[in-house]
Amino acid sequence: MKKGDSIRQFLQKCLESLRKDFSELRAAGPDSLIYVKEDLIIPQHHTFYDFIITKARGKSGPLFSFDVHEDVRIINDASLEKDESHAGKVCLRSWYERNKHIFPASRWEPYDPTKNWEKYTIADKDKD
Repeated sequence: MKKGDSIRQFLQKCLESLRKDFSELRAAGPDSLIYVKEDLIIPQHHTFYDFIITKARGKSGPLFSFDVHEDVRIINDASLEKDESHAGKVCLRSWYERNKHIFPASRWEPYDPTKNWEKYTIADKDKD
């Protein structure tokens, strides 16, 4: 991938790489796929560079982070936000439509750059 490549171009490269191993992808085009990062469905017209430069946030932290940061294992403070990002997922749009009522797809939602995720929690902290 090069600077300025779109999510759609990334999905096209994924298809080229995966077609030989997955017969259901043989007739698929990049519009048949979705890219999910931090439980957000990323629109295909965006570029990775857009997200990196704007320091876009997902539900559990930055979508893409390449900064140097403190090692939480050394600090031993689990309350610190982790600056790590999880691997993205590529799946067929048709699979998502069939399974969006089942975990993990039930947590996925379209990316909205205006939404603030600073108070998002993964689990209920008040439960004992």
